Amino acid sequence: MRTITYQQAIGEALAQQMRFDRSVVLMGEDSTNAWGPTKGLHLEFPDRVLDMPITEAAFVGAAVGAAATGLRPVVDLLFVDFATVCFDQIANQAAKLRYMAGGKVSVPLVLRAMWGTGLRRGAQHSQALHPLFVHLPGIKVVAPSNAYDAKGLMAQALVDDDPVLFLEHKMLYFAPGGVPEEPYAIPFGSAKVVRPGTDCTVVAIGRMVSVALAAAEQLAAEGLQIEVIDPRTLSPLDTSTIYGSVERTGRLVVVDEAHPRCSLATDIAAQVAQDRFAALRGPVRMVTGPHAPVPFSPELEDAFAPGPDQVAAAVRATGLVKSAAGAPR
Repeated sequence: MRTITYQQAIGEALAQQMRFDRSVVLMGEDSTNAWGPTKGLHLEFPDRVLDMPITEAAFVGAAVGAAATGLRPVVDLLFVDFATVCFDQIANQAAKLRYMAGGKVSVPLVLRAMWGTGLRRGAQHSQALHPLFVHLPGIKVVAPSNAYDAKGLMAQALVDDDPVLFLEHKMLYFAPGGVPEEPYAIPFGSAKVVRPGTDCTVVAIGRMVSVALAAAEQLAAEGLQIEVIDPRTLSPLDTSTIYGSVERTGRLVVVDEAHPRCSLATDIAAQVAQDRFAALRGPVRMVTGPHAPVPFSPELEDAFAPGPDQVAAAVRATGLVKSAAGAPR
């Protein structure tokens, strides 16, 4: 299997589906740029790649109408922070049209957006806003953590008949991974156990998957075997895989770059506490960004995002320690 980057995998999924389906059109800010996942697509599909002015409310509204009347628009918002400018078009129109039309209208719209910390872009360009959209019925939210999943989940998004928010973490764009050249799709609502373990379940979102895996390596040196789960899609959320893991390990840590209040960490922690409380052998722990804007200072931004040491500490705080005989208890 050849190795390509996360952003190349997304671009390949887009190109393959555009060759297959002429109803797929790209539009948004900087759609013809020379560095992102859409690089070169305007040359192959000059009539279906549209650069738009900086008017998110206008072009997302246009894309909702286009989707409702037969096209399959893929809209590039650049930063997820800009989704706040067109929140009405997403939350009140795209997410609700199928319901309000009694199922007679579908909105096959994909909204692409960068998210997260790491590039020193300050408080208005570094947020993790996925909890806002997971809260909304009618829209699906996808957050791939690696190149293989990025291609497969994008392929699925492009054939879905509901609006999909496809979140691409800035710090993963140049991360390499093994990706098949042929088209493939990964179904929504299917989490992945990326590292099996027996002592504690760690559910991590997006870039936090690599952080959780680094923490698991630290803890392995202490004799603790951590199971790391990547939800891949945040809505729908595969709770069955998470519940099954917690039933085996008895402990849960959730790692989410978003703020701690009303985040995916709080949502997953609450669902496990409600539905699998009897399986827990210690308190559920969360590792998140602080309840503060993302700082511009490189040193402060690095401290803002959760790291492996914080995840490892949270795992230990579930009450997981080694007994005198060396076995976890």
